[in-house]
Formats: sequence, structure tokens, C-alpha cells
Amino acid sequence: MPITKERNEAIFTEFGGKATNTGSIEGQVAQLTERIAQVSAHLKENKKDFSTHRGLMQLVGKRKSLLAYLQKHNLTGYRALIEKLGLRK
Repeated sequence: MPITKERNEAIFTEFGGKATNTGSIEGQVAQLTERIAQVSAHLKENKKDFSTHRGLMQLVGKRKSLLAYLQKHNLTGYRALIEKLGLRK
């Protein structure tokens, strides 16, 4: 199930500053995290859906590269985002 337009706007408002700031790294990472959670829930029910598993791995890789970029260019923003999303422990 894709992310609704309203939920997408809420994510970018919370993390990107405003709903139209869809290019912000923080907003993109938050959006990918939301999508990863949805796909993971789908895969718990459908264990043999291998094409969706491949898509999940692509989403995780994209999020990883965005987080690496953010860590390299804005360390304080990276730490705040990780804390807010609860990605690392």
C-alpha cells in the first residue's frame, strides 16, 4: 500500500520544514523509513514474495546512502534525525 498524499505531506512538514520541500535529505530518509516499515509488514505475511524483498533491499540501500551523505555533510542533523526516527540504538 503506497503512502497517502496527506501522510507524505505530514512527513515532509515534520522533517523537511514544509510540505513542498521534498528534496530535503531528512524528509527523504523519513519517507523511506515509512515505506520500509510498510514493506516489512507485508513481507511478514508473505514470506515467499521475493520480488518485494528485492524492492525492500533497494529501499534500505537508498536510505543508507542518503544517511551516509547526511553524516558526511551535516553531522548534527544526522544525529538528530537518527534519534528522532529511532534507527540506531
